[in-house]
Amino acid sequence: MGYGYWTRENFLNYSAQRGRAVTDRGDLDSALTEQQLFTQRALHPRLNPKGVVRECCDSPDHPQSVPVILALDVTGSMGAASAEVAKKMNEVMTRLYGTVRDVEFLVMGIGDLSYDKAPIQMSQFESDIRIAEQLDLVYMEHGGGGNAYESYTAAWYMGARHTRLDSWKRGKKGLIITLGDEPLNPFLPHDALARVTGDPLQADVETRALYREAIQKYDLYHLHVLHRQPDHYLERVRASFGRLLPEGHLLEARLDEIADTLTRIVTAHAENSAAPFAQKEISWDTGEEKPEAERAPAKKTVLQRLFSW
Repeated sequence: MGYGYWTRENFLNYSAQRGRAVTDRGDLDSALTEQQLFTQRALHPRLNPKGVVRECCDSPDHPQSVPVILALDVTGSMGAASAEVAKKMNEVMTRLYGTVRDVEFLVMGIGDLSYDKAPIQMSQFESDIRIAEQLDLVYMEHGGGGNAYESYTAAWYMGARHTRLDSWKRGKKGLIITLGDEPLNPFLPHDALARVTGDPLQADVETRALYREAIQKYDLYHLHVLHRQPDHYLERVRASFGRLLPEGHLLEARLDEIADTLTRIVTAHAENSAAPFAQKEISWDTGEEKPEAERAPAKKTVLQRLFSW
């Protein structure tokens, strides 16, 4: 995947075909609602994650491909944020192509594996108007549950185990940006994850172990969307992500700041990944002997993992 280029003209034509008004700046009309932008009412077959491997390939158009996974929280409170991404996608892509010519986007929808029907949605890596087309296929399930987090690390899991990157073969990492408004989940439940992905899993996927796996292949960022949240809730979000993400990899933004923040993250990643890293072979076998410092802790209850991981 990853042929072609994003152009303003193609975006204007596509928007006209969809019956959407566009501003003089080239963005979608701010009056468009989430319901008008996201009309999908179930998981679209093109975004079904079961048994898939998505590829970000170097090509004559993009010989130094820069893989970017943008994972949107599709639960109840995040519709406005996802709509803002859709409205400003032309601005984001136009600005990126001014400096990062070989960027390829994979769009994900992330919900709650414990409660939702479609907790993982995963497009192809694309670099032209197909990014907007696949964003339009995202199902805003508006689900979630009462467990005080969403399954954000499902994006790390799919990136680590269900993608192939030509950039990684060249010694350069991809980028995963999760966008949401909840604390980081302490684990992924193996039964639901196996059902959705088709992977043979015998144990829950602990977040600490998954982080160590995912950072071999991707730089990880989280963009927390600022709603009218009390200070103590924001502190919980910061504390949960701060346990793992390095300084500067947890960012906060209001709705009108999302497009600019996404652009800055991708641009900074492309600039910082100019030098290759040392690749390591990572085993996904849970039974493999590991050094003491890397061994998963003894199995805990859900509550123990939630408050102490």
